[in-house]
Amino acid sequence: MSRLHVVSGKGGTGKTTVAAALALALAAEGKRTLLVEVEGRQGIAQLFETEALPYEERKIAVAPGGGEVFALAIDAERALLDYLQMFYKLGSAGRALRKLGAIDFATTIAPGLRDVLLTGKACEAVRRKDRTGRFVYDHVVMDAPPTGRITRFLNVNDEVAGLARIGPIHNQAQAVMRVLKSPETAVHFVTLLEEMPVQETCDGIAELRAANLPVGGVVINMVRPEILDAAAVEAAANGQRAAVAQALSHSLERTGFGGARNPGLAEQLVDPLLAEAREHIERLALEHRGRAGIAELGLPTYELELLGDGVDLAGLYRMARELRKQGVAR
Repeated sequence: MSRLHVVSGKGGTGKTTVAAALALALAAEGKRTLLVEVEGRQGIAQLFETEALPYEERKIAVAPGGGEVFALAIDAERALLDYLQMFYKLGSAGRALRKLGAIDFATTIAPGLRDVLLTGKACEAVRRKDRTGRFVYDHVVMDAPPTGRITRFLNVNDEVAGLARIGPIHNQAQAVMRVLKSPETAVHFVTLLEEMPVQETCDGIAELRAANLPVGGVVINMVRPEILDAAAVEAAANGQRAAVAQALSHSLERTGFGGARNPGLAEQLVDPLLAEAREHIERLALEHRGRAGIAELGLPTYELELLGDGVDLAGLYRMARELRKQGVAR
């Protein structure tokens, strides 16, 4: 069976971007990866600067070493048609139901059914083999729903299997849960070093563990550099205005902006700079608390730096290289 990597995270943490970078990292050295989108936002297509993904697997990138990344945007309605054909051989009758709006009605009034279809399609890709008996993909990466929904999303098949005691629905739900709870599956969380994302990550991991679902690692995204050295942090923290003013005056003179040409310039800049330094110190303290909370989870942790100009295709490859360097693909 291929390995399944489910990527979740609080909104705004860069979950989709990290899922895409992970797919590239896992596809390196000749591997084949399928990147699956389940929320219908076409975020993957935007990241890889390609047209909107259809309901079919399409190659969207080549990884270092000749690996390939394929992508699929799962549509719940099309997945239901596949399901009806696979288990009930409805064929044209299923297409007629679609025209009547019955499929849209079914997936709307039964939200759990939608999740069953989405997870089922991804798990089918995990189990699929080619004519030689080899698995089609080495890895499947799912850009999953946010942290608050992830446990219910993954565990819905367990509920369905319990409701439908026999028949194809029961068997399909059990097959999906065997994949989701297998050692070849890992649910990774993307977070920022901020209070709410860290807390949601801790809560999400606790929920997954309670549901006996496999937890992978934590990716800390958009990490900003520490721009002040220890001495500067101490000076700003203690409000050592004179020391900061002297250091600033020397710096301005070296650049040609201080001294006699601009008397008093250093003095004018001291208070604003001290205020910014204090804000930086507060952020560092918050980040250190966040790191400590994540460390207590006892999980593999990876860090990706903030890309100041946003994430383009080159930035995505850069993130993938960093993930591989930190061992995420091992």
